[in-house]
Amino acid sequence: MKTDIKNREDIEKLVSIFYGKVKHDPAISYFFNDVAKVNWENHLPRMSDFFENILLSSGSYDGNPMMAHEELHKKSEVRGEHFQHWIVLFNITVDELFVGAKAEEIKQRAINIAAAMMNKAHR
Repeated sequence: MKTDIKNREDIEKLVSIFYGKVKHDPAISYFFNDVAKVNWENHLPRMSDFFENILLSSGSYDGNPMMAHEELHKKSEVRGEHFQHWIVLFNITVDELFVGAKAEEIKQRAINIAAAMMNKAHR
């Protein structure tokens, strides 16, 4: 039985499963594995911090995702369809794992963040 996102463990589960998909996704894995050369061992806890902060106001994230994505875009153009694909994968993963107000909130926040990054990258 699915429940809503309640705590850090739930966010870590979401992040782990979602980025497990991203890592091997033919449409967007290139940006993570080849362009950014993401160290997944370091990236997953940072992404958990990020999503925990935006959903549960933990204060655990202090990075600058806009700058990181601007740098990525300079190396290899990240287009609207890449952001859209990321959102589809994210929403599918949330829906597979959770149901409830926080699950809906994290999907909406991810859409808003992706839109802001896409708009900034294409200025």
